[in-house]
Amino acid sequence: MPSGRAQPTEAIRNAVTLRTMTPENLDAVMAIEQAAYSHPWSRGNFRDSLNPLFDAQCLWLGDELLGYFLAMHGVEEMHLLNITVAPAHQGEGWGHMMLDALSLISRNVGAQTLWLEVRQSNARALQVYTRYGFVRVGLRKDYYPADRQQREHAVVMSLKL
Repeated sequence: MPSGRAQPTEAIRNAVTLRTMTPENLDAVMAIEQAAYSHPWSRGNFRDSLNPLFDAQCLWLGDELLGYFLAMHGVEEMHLLNITVAPAHQGEGWGHMMLDALSLISRNVGAQTLWLEVRQSNARALQVYTRYGFVRVGLRKDYYPADRQQREHAVVMSLKL
């Protein structure tokens, strides 16, 4: 985790709550999604994922949304589709905290492996996932949209739970 930013105190870390994402949260989620990505998910992507096949969680500090994640249940596995920390709070450890929560949720539903894809150019995310224990297992060519009608490869990573 980059440490150019002051880390939250233990009291602040203990004050955050993880709550199921609801349709009422989508304005706050979309504000972060659009600020964080050049090719953000649509409101429809999030809305369609608010069902029992997915685990969608929001990390709150009071009324402030710090981040969120969305994962899809599979047979003995979980697939992380989106994990995002608000740009103003990146580097404070919230991503790691959400990965801890997702790992626990995944184990509780019987998952043995957690999967994800990440843009090949996203060095920061690759570093976070590698430090967390994910390993590279493949490459999906031309997986993500990129600028000027181009596509970008995705690194496929997995974590044994």
